Amino acid sequence: MTVRKSYDQLLRTIGQCLEAQRIGIFELRRQGENFVVHGEPEKETSLLAKLVIWQKRNRSQGLSGSLTFTSQDIDELDRQGRNRRAKPNRLPDFHSLPNTLRTVGSYLEAKGAELIELRKKELSVTILANNKAGHPELEERDIGSFYDLFIRLHGKRKRTRP
Repeated sequence: MTVRKSYDQLLRTIGQCLEAQRIGIFELRRQGENFVVHGEPEKETSLLAKLVIWQKRNRSQGLSGSLTFTSQDIDELDRQGRNRRAKPNRLPDFHSLPNTLRTVGSYLEAKGAELIELRKKELSVTILANNKAGHPELEERDIGSFYDLFIRLHGKRKRTRP
């Protein structure tokens, strides 16, 4: 039996991977214990970048635009990400994808909600989740509406660090 990581950890880790691949607008769905993300990397403007993308498409018969994250993938990505996150005593960038998703994950945990689907747009997030009673709820929020929660969570983490 595996222990489920909290949504803030899961979503932050997925966000780090998506950010590294320049995927900022996407749809994330939970499928059993896995998370499936559909999205395309941001368009590159330089000619060299366009050539690299063209070569990747030719080699892989087209980009699928879909990524699946298993619990093992998330554990490994979390280990790799932990090595890059060692900068205590500074306020992280709220607008970075990992921090935004971490905050949304904390919001879900606080509500006792079970994530079904999350759609990330440029300035908003749409969340479909089962509430504590098991009923689905759909909520669309501006990303900025999570900023106060982000600040409170950062303050709590800062106080609990050795």
